[in-house]
Amino acid sequence: MSKKMEGIKMVEIKAVQATDAKTFEDVLIQQPAVTDHGILVEVSAVSVNPVDTKLKEGLTAPKILGYDAVGVVAEVGPDVTKFKVGDRVYYAGSTQVAGSNQEKQLVDERLVSLAPERLTDAAAAAMPLTTLTAYELLFEKMGFTAAANANSGATLLVVNGAGGVGSILTQLAHWAGLTVLATSSPKNFDWLKNHGVDHVLDYHDDLIQQVHDLGFTTVDGVALLLAPDLYFDVAAALIRPFGHIGSIVGRPVELPMYQIKNKAASFDFEYMFAKSDAGYRVETQGEILAQAARLFDAGVLVSTLTTTIDAGISASTLTEAHATVSAGHMVGKLVISGGVTGEAAHD
Repeated sequence: MSKKMEGIKMVEIKAVQATDAKTFEDVLIQQPAVTDHGILVEVSAVSVNPVDTKLKEGLTAPKILGYDAVGVVAEVGPDVTKFKVGDRVYYAGSTQVAGSNQEKQLVDERLVSLAPERLTDAAAAAMPLTTLTAYELLFEKMGFTAAANANSGATLLVVNGAGGVGSILTQLAHWAGLTVLATSSPKNFDWLKNHGVDHVLDYHDDLIQQVHDLGFTTVDGVALLLAPDLYFDVAAALIRPFGHIGSIVGRPVELPMYQIKNKAASFDFEYMFAKSDAGYRVETQGEILAQAARLFDAGVLVSTLTTTIDAGISASTLTEAHATVSAGHMVGKLVISGGVTGEAAHD
């Protein structure tokens, strides 16, 4: 041990580690040192997203996952200006560091916002990743204006409106003045109507005909939140000239881009971790979450939380949560609350 390390007490914290595509284990890890713009957050609730399950499937080495969190700031780095110890915050974090499935997580302050005061820990933990994804897709990629009623007269078609991203994207679009059309199974039509959707569409039936029957020849934007290859023909037929098609899903198939060439329409992928992966405009994510927090507190937006596991964050509860999300039938979001409760075996 170096002289600098002598006399320094090494603090262990609880965490849950994904060891491979199928297994979680409760472990003890060294509490990370707080430097620069880092803040150490004592985690109280996390959400499980499809990206968690996808990253788990591709693991080549053990990793602490988790990309939504609410907690209280326990320590701040020397360059931190946004937060102080005791602040309640929410964030999605970064895939470049250990995730939120741990007792205390180190996260860059620029990715973080004060949590909405109106929301419980579980309700707030459901929102960061999907809100960032929806906001960036709508306003940074598809070119709509991020202000109340600023897009009056414009139309948006959302494929998979009842999912985690869809359920907040439709709310943001409604707030911004768009006329929102969204697909789901009929059993979820009431959910869509309660989350900003003006016109509900049954994905089992002919979507082009349903849109035309509503009186719309074309739409200004199409958000493909599920299997873009299965819905690209629909998007290409309905998008107006110079309109925007966006997707959050990548699949190893070719999309027939030639179909939108003569409309000079645009196609954009959205991946909210791209900013932190590339070190690009990372501060905007904290700013987006701060704006969203104001809208949650004003009652303009509502949490999309539908399922809560209150038994705490552990290998057992994460296994259960991942199985539920992987099944692909989630409406809204799933959250595990109660902090990290798993007990690692001591040597």
